[in-house]
Amino acid sequence: MTSRILFLALVCWYGPRSQSAEPIHPLSLTIQEAEEMALKSHPKISVTALQALASRETAKEVRAAYFPTISGNVTAAGTTDDNTRLAAGMLNNPSVFERAALGITVSQIITDFGRTANLAASARLNTKAADEQTAATRAQIKLQTDLAFLADLQSMALQRVAIETVRSRQRFFDQVSALASNQLRSELDLSFAKVSLNEGKLLLSKASNDVLAADARLAALVGTNGRDRFELKEIQAQAPNVPNVEGLIASALKNRPDLLQMRFQRDAAARFAHAEKALSYPVISALGGVGLIPIHDSRMQDQYAAAGVNLNLPFFNGGLYHSRQREAEFKLAAFSENLRDAENSVIRDVRIAWLAANNAAERKTISQELLSNATKSFALAQARYNAGSSSIVELGQAELNRISAEIAVSSANYELLAQQSLLSYQSGAWR
Repeated sequence: MTSRILFLALVCWYGPRSQSAEPIHPLSLTIQEAEEMALKSHPKISVTALQALASRETAKEVRAAYFPTISGNVTAAGTTDDNTRLAAGMLNNPSVFERAALGITVSQIITDFGRTANLAASARLNTKAADEQTAATRAQIKLQTDLAFLADLQSMALQRVAIETVRSRQRFFDQVSALASNQLRSELDLSFAKVSLNEGKLLLSKASNDVLAADARLAALVGTNGRDRFELKEIQAQAPNVPNVEGLIASALKNRPDLLQMRFQRDAAARFAHAEKALSYPVISALGGVGLIPIHDSRMQDQYAAAGVNLNLPFFNGGLYHSRQREAEFKLAAFSENLRDAENSVIRDVRIAWLAANNAAERKTISQELLSNATKSFALAQARYNAGSSSIVELGQAELNRISAEIAVSSANYELLAQQSLLSYQSGAWR
């Protein structure tokens, strides 16, 4: 009787949802709802979205060179003597007159032979790369949420197996204990039953702790900060219809957002290299100014206006522009090699995910057959033990095989679901 009371206390303590004595109100979730919560609240998605917005502003900054620059000026100057000139430190010596004036200055680049155009194109491509980074982050968060959701379901399933194991072994221990007290079973049988019960309690303790840990991981992803426990809707893996691996590889190379991001970054680097090359070309710009001089020296007019065209020819700057061009070209080559390496990695990852998904489907079928055979073996071993024709060791081994088979079936189901999610991610099906 005492052992049964202890068992009931243990099951209550390691209940399926919490070790706390406070009332628990689990948050009911489907896997789709968990994905939506994670995509809505995860900080990494907000970070990449803000970075994409910042990238758009960078593109606007570069495009600003296409438009004229207009500035207003108000100037007042006083001199100690009329016709004061600046002399020291200057090759020319312009006159400085007493005056107070205001005016507007306009400057506009006519052409820089493609530098601004390439810079603007590079900025646009970087903006597209930032958008793909956001898509890649969303796909990663969705995958992490699916895996955490399935891991939580699996830990709950293992906890149910552990609870049923403890209950079964507690009943068996009570039965053997009663028989031993009547000299119908040996103390050895009682000792084996006690060991078996303790092993079941250890399994339950670990399974219950795993549930709490899985809840914490899922809570961090869906944004509940660990304050909630979950009531998750069960999912059964369907018979997989895995397409040809070559088709999956082609889809991944075409649609994976991380690869698209790297391609846009490579193309942006190429346009930037062209822009750096254009530093060695001339820049033609137009300048103009107009204004009033209400207070001025008698030798000055009441107003002024002027316009002109400037041609800037970069003859020599110590090799600065050449080095900048070479730096950009080397970075472009590095981007290209990184992209090639990433494509090879994606091909490898898709093949591995495809093999794992097929293996998980095969393991699920085998584990179901294993459970069926293990259940029959345990029933036969129990009947033989009750009839006194076998030892408790044989019965214990048969029960261990049945428990292992139950765990294998549960694990195989969620492993197949996890591998299917991973294959969808690796093949670029999620954006």
